[in-house]
Amino acid sequence: MPSLSERVAAARQTESTEQVSNRSDALGELRGRLHFKVVEELGPTLYDRGMSDAELRLRVLEMLEWAVDQEQGLPLTSADRRALLNEIASDVLGYGPIDPLLHDPEITEVMANGPYDVYYEKSGRIQKSDVKFVDEVHLRRIIDKIVGQIGRRVDEATPMVDARLPDGSRVNAIIAPLAIGGPYLTIRKFAVDPYQEADLISFGTLTQRVADFLRACVRGRLNILISGGTGSGKTTTLNVVSAYIPGDERIITVEDAAELQLHQEHVLTLESRPANIEGQGQVMIRDLVKNTLRMRPDRIVVGEVRDAAALDMLQAMNTGHDGSLTTVHSNTPRDTLSRIETMVLMAGFDLPVRAIREQISSAVDLIVHVSRLKDGTRRITHVTEVEGMEGEVITLQDLFLFDYGMGVDEDGRYKGRLKATGIRPSFSEDLENQGIRLPADLFDPEPFARRSN
Repeated sequence: MPSLSERVAAARQTESTEQVSNRSDALGELRGRLHFKVVEELGPTLYDRGMSDAELRLRVLEMLEWAVDQEQGLPLTSADRRALLNEIASDVLGYGPIDPLLHDPEITEVMANGPYDVYYEKSGRIQKSDVKFVDEVHLRRIIDKIVGQIGRRVDEATPMVDARLPDGSRVNAIIAPLAIGGPYLTIRKFAVDPYQEADLISFGTLTQRVADFLRACVRGRLNILISGGTGSGKTTTLNVVSAYIPGDERIITVEDAAELQLHQEHVLTLESRPANIEGQGQVMIRDLVKNTLRMRPDRIVVGEVRDAAALDMLQAMNTGHDGSLTTVHSNTPRDTLSRIETMVLMAGFDLPVRAIREQISSAVDLIVHVSRLKDGTRRITHVTEVEGMEGEVITLQDLFLFDYGMGVDEDGRYKGRLKATGIRPSFSEDLENQGIRLPADLFDPEPFARRSN
């Protein structure tokens, strides 16, 4: 049986813990009240583009100082006061504790697995950060702010949402009851200075030879699919490849969340829209693809095809809109065709499989497959031509392949690169008829190393 002194010590410890918990709860309530009061008082000032960031932050801090002085009942130390002001200013002006991660140029993705576990991706590796949200309410407040900026919402009726930050970074949020232990927030950062061809070459994503080939294919108005898994670099590759489109053409982009950064002069950007709170007003990628056909496009660039929009995309490619570009989730070039076939069937039309395959083989000229390798790097691993049909099967031939057999260095990074297989594409004559000549040595075969186990 514990002694009297031990019972007294335990009671004091319990009392101290309760006091800390009560103070933490009180600080949380105060934080929420102050946040609401600042937003209510400043209102449109927070979105005044005429004010610099420094001026806006000063106004917010002044308002916070005033709001704290109006509060009674919870004494604050100077350290508590300073921390509270900075936290709320970050919430009002930015995105709370994850702001430093979002401003770090080397971090490419930020993942909040609930309020207390925040991870980030840096140099292709996922690491755990030291930052935390105060609680679930704090994280929800940041999520609401992000999605509210583009007129979307997340609640029990619509517990999943895709959104974007003002800089174009892609955001996904999912909350209870779907997210157990959530809310979960994932932000794929948008490069302020988007990668160019030279960057991808320096990273080893592709070679100069492949870049020259892709430039010729785009200028020759071939229909190109960029395939790969989640986070493999499809959108980055699409950005670089779309830069090869001549500047005098009318380009229409279609996306779920606007991410593409095209620098040509004549670019129109369309973005899908979810249903409103009454379940109405939804505009899908498929609807937008159909609409682009009435907008006199020279090129149609679809950020990603993931549903029945594949049928409309194929129709566009097969009805004179050559030179279209899009991305598809898949594991290999062959899987890409199977995915498109499945997505076309999702349109609900009773089409024979052979008819679908004929449409695909006629519409698609080239598949560029991007992979995220085990060392965290993103590499183009296949550049594959879609040749046509042989019986019931679409025939493919690899023009360039990544050489895994070159092994890895002491840091575990792949030493391989894209190599030509020695096969010249069947569409090279069509390109030459347009005045685009592919150098004879572009497809000179390169020996592949034997892959070591």
